[in-house]
Amino acid sequence: MADGYILTLEGKKKLEDELHYLETEKRSEIGERIKVAREFGDISENSEYDDAKNEQGLMEARVAEITSILGDATIAETPVGSDSVSIGTTATVDMGGRERVFKIVGAAESDIASGKISNESPVGAALLGRKKGDKVEAIGPTGRKITMKITKIEH
Repeated sequence: MADGYILTLEGKKKLEDELHYLETEKRSEIGERIKVAREFGDISENSEYDDAKNEQGLMEARVAEITSILGDATIAETPVGSDSVSIGTTATVDMGGRERVFKIVGAAESDIASGKISNESPVGAALLGRKKGDKVEAIGPTGRKITMKITKIEH
């Protein structure tokens, strides 16, 4: 991503907490597993050793990814007194009679299962800058047109 990452304060804290856990507890736990596996002798056919080394590689890759995200991130601050949708706000919308609640976040912390959608997603992008009562249209992932009405905005 050319412009870096956009994070909410909550997203930044969550990544910092994960990084701390990986660099302290998880790193020493995997180190201990490798040490114990080495004590089994020949490491060329030692599945415990291979598993621990693979996990170590994945963990170190995640540490590097989080470090990069945090280093490049811009923290999105919701404008005080704003009545429009921005990164960090929660928008409640009516989608054809069904109420949906979306928190607009940067792509690095989007998680559709918990209602956090990226500002770059079709729905997130369509909601940005809009106000309560606005009717909004977006093209969904299947190519279908989605029509929504914003019923509530929370900062």
